Amino acid sequence: MIDRRQLLLAGGSALAGLAAGAPTASAAGSLRIASLKFGTLSWLLETVRAEGLANKVGLQIIVVEVATNQAGPVALLSGNVEIIVSDWPWALRQRALGERVKFAPYSSALGAVMVAGDSPIKTIADLKDKKLGVAGGAIDKSWLLLRAYSKKELGIDIASFASPAFGSAPLLTAEAMSGRLDAVLNFWTYAARLHGEGFHSIVTMDEVLKSLGIAPVPSLVGFIWTEETEEKKAKEIAAFLSVVEDANAILAKSDAAWERLRDLVRPQSEPEFQQIKADYRAGIPQPWTGAETRSAEKLTQILVDIGGPNILGSGTQFDPKLFHAAGS
Repeated sequence: MIDRRQLLLAGGSALAGLAAGAPTASAAGSLRIASLKFGTLSWLLETVRAEGLANKVGLQIIVVEVATNQAGPVALLSGNVEIIVSDWPWALRQRALGERVKFAPYSSALGAVMVAGDSPIKTIADLKDKKLGVAGGAIDKSWLLLRAYSKKELGIDIASFASPAFGSAPLLTAEAMSGRLDAVLNFWTYAARLHGEGFHSIVTMDEVLKSLGIAPVPSLVGFIWTEETEEKKAKEIAAFLSVVEDANAILAKSDAAWERLRDLVRPQSEPEFQQIKADYRAGIPQPWTGAETRSAEKLTQILVDIGGPNILGSGTQFDPKLFHAAGS
């Protein structure tokens, strides 16, 4: 269980307020959203602010900047914020522990195994006795899925023939660029940054999931809130999800909107910026339906089979009520 005392907040600021004067009949109120200052959510929220999208529906979005990805879930469970971005396997575990949380897709962008442009490594089979950086730890979902993929495609667990080096995404990106890693399994934003530096993928996590029979591929990352908040602020949550959809529609087509985000994206080169933009756009999710829920259930079983109780804890059962389906 997350230690709620580990909360690390950098303060809160109003991102978009209600129009001046008395609220209109359609005003939806306010929501507190946890966001990393330079994380991908900050790009989306800045687009919401710049385009005045929240004002149009009378919604005040209060951004609470968190110092780490781990601080967001703590902030949600302690009541300091009302919506966070995290993955649904974590949310599934929280429901099993009695926290009635809900999930709606935020991004379907996934990472990849990246190698330098001149690397002789062409497939994961070539990683035998090679040093493979893995963002996160030994129970990171992408690593577990890559292990399941190698067992299916090669008949052997990659953990038994490659040499995994676990670490933070920024550190492993730097190690890969310095040549101290033969390959790196990284989150999509860092994979995009490596792509901009001349690296390429030997397998993407999207390809891994499809090989494992997961179709459609469900978004792993999404907006999470509690049912208690939903009971009080159903209108606000619906307004927020609508605003997110509108902002993504802008980011899907407008290069000018991306230029406005350059200082938040902080690319090291123009190719890197263009790759991040392309990958973000490709990861804008489709509405969650029953098909995605069925895929999530199948994916849960794969994760448990390869990761054991460490991935979801003992006794966690798949719960379709976690997922906020389109139109619900």
